[in-house]
Amino acid sequence: MMRQYELVEKVAAYKAEPDEALLNRAYVYAMQKHGSQKRASGDPYFSHPLEVAAILTDLHLDEATIAVALLHDTIEDTDATRKEIDQLFGPKIGQLVEGLTKLKKLDLVSKKAAQAENLRKLLLAIADDIRVLLVKLADRLHNMRTLGPMAPEKRARIAQETMDIYAPLAGRMGMQDMRDELESLAFRHINLDAFETVTARLAELKERHADRIAAIERDLTAKLKENGIHATVSGRQKTAYSVFSKMQRKALSLEQLSDIFGFRVIVDNEEACYRTLGIVHRTWPMVPGRFKDYISTPKQNDYRSLHTTIVGPSRQRVELQIRTRAMHEVAEYGVAAHALYKDGAASGPVHLSKDSNAYGWLRRTIELLASGDNPEEFLEHTKLELFQDQVFCFTPKGRLIALPRGATPIDFAYAVHSEVGDNCVGCKIDGRIMPVVTELANGDEVEIICAKGQTPPQAWENIAVTGKARAAIRRAARTSIRKQYSGIGQQILERTFARAGKTYSREALKPLLGKLGHREIEDALAAVGRGELKPTDVLRAAFPDFQESRAARLAEKGEDEGWFNLRTAAGMIFRIPGRQKIKPRRNGNAIPIRGAGDDMPVHFGPDGAVPGDRIVGIIEPGKGIIIYPIQSPALTAYDDEPDRWVDVRWDLDEAMSERFPARIMLSAKNEPGSLAEIAETIAINDANIHNLSMVATAPDFTKMVIELEVWDIQHLNQTLRQLRGKSCVADVSRVNG
Repeated sequence: MMRQYELVEKVAAYKAEPDEALLNRAYVYAMQKHGSQKRASGDPYFSHPLEVAAILTDLHLDEATIAVALLHDTIEDTDATRKEIDQLFGPKIGQLVEGLTKLKKLDLVSKKAAQAENLRKLLLAIADDIRVLLVKLADRLHNMRTLGPMAPEKRARIAQETMDIYAPLAGRMGMQDMRDELESLAFRHINLDAFETVTARLAELKERHADRIAAIERDLTAKLKENGIHATVSGRQKTAYSVFSKMQRKALSLEQLSDIFGFRVIVDNEEACYRTLGIVHRTWPMVPGRFKDYISTPKQNDYRSLHTTIVGPSRQRVELQIRTRAMHEVAEYGVAAHALYKDGAASGPVHLSKDSNAYGWLRRTIELLASGDNPEEFLEHTKLELFQDQVFCFTPKGRLIALPRGATPIDFAYAVHSEVGDNCVGCKIDGRIMPVVTELANGDEVEIICAKGQTPPQAWENIAVTGKARAAIRRAARTSIRKQYSGIGQQILERTFARAGKTYSREALKPLLGKLGHREIEDALAAVGRGELKPTDVLRAAFPDFQESRAARLAEKGEDEGWFNLRTAAGMIFRIPGRQKIKPRRNGNAIPIRGAGDDMPVHFGPDGAVPGDRIVGIIEPGKGIIIYPIQSPALTAYDDEPDRWVDVRWDLDEAMSERFPARIMLSAKNEPGSLAEIAETIAINDANIHNLSMVATAPDFTKMVIELEVWDIQHLNQTLRQLRGKSCVADVSRVNG
């Protein structure tokens, strides 16, 4: 176990005049508090926070972060308090320790919602101070290094969580070395057989190609030196997990992979990077399509480097990464390389630069937290963004937009701004009008065509690949449906209040929201529109002395305030006067409400309805309005719920070519050709069979139910008459007709 003076020496190795007093106080305090506590391995518990601190010294972090690492388990696992830590170490360190304490439950959760909610807390805490993430990742890394003594099922759960969240999060923050080790450790526990097989083969390949790797290093170094470039060239082998995942992703064998070995060339400045690239390409053939310039267009985690693949000595493909020492530091340490402790404010918050791509990704992810999505959605979207590779596209003004591979103009629009995505109706890619489902490629210039008041189709959620776009589309759909239900709710309340002789106003609802169990007026109105809240309950909340008989007498007189339109997505329009079954009068302004699909849903009952039927609507919570013929026996189930009844009337456009559903019951002779004759009769009458089922059979007769699609009641009756005239038909009637 590392001694107190050794920890101070490790910090002093990279920082002049470290705050020894702070480190010593934190070391002694944590050791005393953890006392005789033991880990699952039997080691003293204090060894864990000490090793976490050691990991952070390798990242060259400030003394305050090292102190937080030493103290991060004290509030959770000992009798230490936040107040005590504030007094000894300052309120900022106390805040960080408490923040990490709240996040500790993330380690061993198995329920998705709990895991997602704790991930929310983690990202929000990171937004306040990036050191929370650095300590959390170091904590997870040491836990993974010492996972062996745990029970098998616990090991598997922690390893899977590491692979799902912590390793990609480290990668997204640019901490590639930490990501590689986390993935390797998790891979060992998730799939031990594959880990051992790939690791053994890689060791064998490394031994076999050792001389070739050394030769390439020498040749590259010599060639660059000849051209006046001082460079450090080092060979490297890909990790077992990265090799295994590429084999799985591309369905390749280990022998088919050409980039198991790569070389890193570190030079003095950015100009030398491009000079090195030119020398390499003039000396050895380049493999087409394998060059990437991450210096001019950095990755989202701020990674900058030139990548190329050449055909080197012995006709072997060689992958090269060319970067400066500063770029290499960011590539290795990621956000830790941005830690701004050098200004002397060691105990102050450490933030990422506002221009940092990693900060930009973090900021966009935090935006999802404010979007109101449920925790499971947030976890799903965050995982999508953690795992995706990138394409780089441009706005017409030249702004660079980085998106996951497979992204479409829908994702691009929401990346520009949520309002642009919501109002998107089309796009141009490189000046040509293209479908919004087109997959974007590197270098595309994308122009989004917008229209005010547009609502994104809900189907876009299945097309979008970014979490931000999916979350915004869901939110817009919920808002649209809520708006439609609140509109219906307002109409219902206006009529209910009018029948009671009372004056309705939205302002009058504000003081009633607590009684009604809602926070906002729109929520209460939508609840009325969905049938979840009875309008009479709202009336009684506003006027406690209200007597329902008064409303009944008014309803019997046929009082009503007008009609409004209810239109389905197919174009069918119903006229709605209110919720009581009274004689309608068209004496008001129509209010259009679009229907099924992206707005207020309207459906037919199971037995259908056709123009000419007298119809009624029933509000079904979560489904919308269900249309029934007035004679349907199904309506008896709603006799005791008059508030759910809506009077409706057909109001169809003469030019509309729309068929409507109706169900008939038919008894036919059980003889060859009967079904064909019935189907032919229906076809001759220009009706359509939507579905057919045999409900009973006997030696002489078969009873069947046929779901027809007809123009109107006259068309249905004509079809029934024609069927009755057939010798093979014993009886036919409309179900519930």
